[in-house]
Amino acid sequence: MSVFKRFMSTNISPEVCGYIKKLSVVGAGQMGIGIGLVAARVAKLDVEFVEPNEQQIERGFGLIDKLLEKDISRGRCTEQEMQAIKSRISTVSSVEDIKATDFVIEAVTENVDLKKKIFSRLSAHLPKDTIIATNTSSISVTKIASAVQPTMDPSKVIGMHFMNPVPVMKLVEIIPGLQTSENTLAVTVALAQKMNKVTTVSKDAPGFVANRLLMPYINEAVIALDEGIASREDIDTTMKLGMNMPMGPLTLADFIGLDTCLAIMEVLHKELGDSKYRPAVLLRNYVEAGWLGKKSGRGFYDYNSQ
Repeated sequence: MSVFKRFMSTNISPEVCGYIKKLSVVGAGQMGIGIGLVAARVAKLDVEFVEPNEQQIERGFGLIDKLLEKDISRGRCTEQEMQAIKSRISTVSSVEDIKATDFVIEAVTENVDLKKKIFSRLSAHLPKDTIIATNTSSISVTKIASAVQPTMDPSKVIGMHFMNPVPVMKLVEIIPGLQTSENTLAVTVALAQKMNKVTTVSKDAPGFVANRLLMPYINEAVIALDEGIASREDIDTTMKLGMNMPMGPLTLADFIGLDTCLAIMEVLHKELGDSKYRPAVLLRNYVEAGWLGKKSGRGFYDYNSQ
């Protein structure tokens, strides 16, 4: 019986991850910062960010300050609690600088070669029983696990897909790879629950559940825009008010990042081989122009004046 099928009938206690006191997060972008902040604040773990770019660290810590100050203004956090949260957060500049960690989450760009390189370096440096999770939103966990060094047990590799923005979204999609052990799955689910997240489990298939459904929806909206079926505003309004979506697909794409949307569509198209997953030409053109959405100031909408 597969790990996936065994889990479906297994009740996981949060105490399974009781030994986890320190979490290392590789990458201090929006996703990595969100994961680390929730771990430090909700799960009260010591969090170590691994990020070589000093400017990215500064931006990340600025985001942490902004989110915590907003919570203080809304009565969700006190000044004392904010200082305690920040005291649990530290940084190092490379994976080789990680010291005595209990669990690692990789949260870098959705690029298979980059992720495999990081997993190779992590597995060469960390104790062989350290669990390493990837926050990939579409890439095969089994493929990423194949990059670990012989000194590490590939059964300790798993997918842990957080939703963006991490402090707000409740879901974590858990993806066991072909090599993932039942114990690794149980510890990962329990860790997510300790972070006050709701978990679902997906087979290691392209896009998993979330992006297998979401990205073709966004891609079709881009095609509709490109074909002149409706304006960007009318496409978004139709889905918001007609289908009760919290935001329209083009606004959502800008929020996710058009480069991320394109990368996921490319994975779906390549791995599944079906033309229905072909990335929209307009989506690719926007990415090539550097119009990546909210993070770059322009995507389907202009954010520079906001």
